[in-house]
Amino acid sequence: MNENRQLPIANIKVIEISHMIMGPAVGVVLADLGADVCKIEPPGGDHTRRLPGAGAGYFPMYNRNKTSVAIDLKSDDGLNVVKKMLESADVLIENFRPGAMKKLGLGYDDVKVINPRLIYCSEKGFLDGPYDHRTALDEVAQMMGGLAYMTGPPGRPLRAGASVIDVMGGLFGVIGILAALEERHRTGCGQHIKSSLFESAVFLVGQHMAQGAVTGEPVPPMPVRKSAWAIYDLFETSDGSSVFIGVVSDAHWASFCRIVNLQELLDDERFTTNSDRVEHKQDLMVSVRAAIKQFDSSELMKVLEAEGLPFAPIVKPEDLFDDTHLNASEGLLDVELHRGNQPLTRLPALPLQMGGRRFGVRLQPPYIGQHSVGALQQIGLSTEQIQDLIKKEIVFESSAKRD
Repeated sequence: MNENRQLPIANIKVIEISHMIMGPAVGVVLADLGADVCKIEPPGGDHTRRLPGAGAGYFPMYNRNKTSVAIDLKSDDGLNVVKKMLESADVLIENFRPGAMKKLGLGYDDVKVINPRLIYCSEKGFLDGPYDHRTALDEVAQMMGGLAYMTGPPGRPLRAGASVIDVMGGLFGVIGILAALEERHRTGCGQHIKSSLFESAVFLVGQHMAQGAVTGEPVPPMPVRKSAWAIYDLFETSDGSSVFIGVVSDAHWASFCRIVNLQELLDDERFTTNSDRVEHKQDLMVSVRAAIKQFDSSELMKVLEAEGLPFAPIVKPEDLFDDTHLNASEGLLDVELHRGNQPLTRLPALPLQMGGRRFGVRLQPPYIGQHSVGALQQIGLSTEQIQDLIKKEIVFESSAKRD
């Protein structure tokens, strides 16, 4: 996977004018798949590079395999440089507040005149409609879209433990871009596509909307839901650990009873079918929890794995660095950090395999303006013109610093 020509969308040119997660998530997926993704940064760089706390890892996670050009888009000369770059681009990605790109002179109606084949991807809070003027965040969408209600216990809505809606909105943006590229093969024309946070959250919650429609009952939050299966829970083991176990078929039930020494339950008519087990769950769980408490977690997971039963240990993010499967399957990539004392870490690869191949790192997350000079040379600017733009502080070249 080291040669760019081998990658699925090699030679697709992408201009990314975005920050935070949603827009960069679109860009990193396209970049991992082989696209030439050029990130346009403001003077001083994308502020995401300097976020503290929970945002400290955003930039290295979502900006590998990209180049960086630092330009002052508030200047006419800087704007003209970007428009020149767009003449030969296939895709533009943006995720700024409604109207911001239009105010810059880079709205879709502006750039389609420059390049009618351009696919313009807007990552927004809402699709067209009464809410489309609002500014949204991942958490806003989770609250409005019903996901926070479903995640927390009753009366305590809780956002999911990762930026799932930002990433989901980015993935739908990628789907739209790939579909638009295919449509362009037939029509020769680009188009404006939009992906959003709110509608992405609603799509995820669609299963619960359908549940309510089917049952005719209000849908309870997941922590107090009535599970479709009797054994689908966390169980404490003898060493004080917890293991999730799911028994989702009658065949699983027979195997489960055998390996946890509960064969007598197979003859109990209260537990014959899954529906029976759900109906008598309270009685069943007393016996099941007591049986599982006799195992330590390692022993339990070993026998569950041998029987092909669904199970999971409770894992923290920091534990994943040492995960056997991820380390043996190219699931973690060596990525340079922008912050902290360690220059290198291992971050998740694209969760995709094509033709037996995984997708890796061709370019480390770029320095601010690391590729400014080369990118401007590619669009035909002379050395003198580039140096003049740098001197006027319209274009900024790399200072060889991550932050």
